[in-house]
Amino acid sequence: MLPPELPPLPALTRAEADLIDRYLEVVDLVGRINPARSGHTYGGLRAAQALVGRATALRDALTLMHQRGESEVHATTLAEALRVLDGERRSRRVTVPPPPGS
Repeated sequence: MLPPELPPLPALTRAEADLIDRYLEVVDLVGRINPARSGHTYGGLRAAQALVGRATALRDALTLMHQRGESEVHATTLAEALRVLDGERRSRRVTVPPPPGS
């Protein structure tokens, strides 16, 4: 059985797409580091080591946007892209989970 077809991504500039990709990479790594959700230090350590490079790539994506004159972030469009790319689920791993039984 094939998975359901995802809605199309909104139209993004190449720089915006790079920003979204780099942001989600950072979110995924921070989710793996989250001590409230992880069970092993080694996985968190590896994610923290990778975070340095991914944070640099995120900074570079934002720098490029700024240098190209893309001074505004179109939050509504970028939020739609994040939803299509499962950003809501991925971002939940960064938060503290509710107490057991709630």
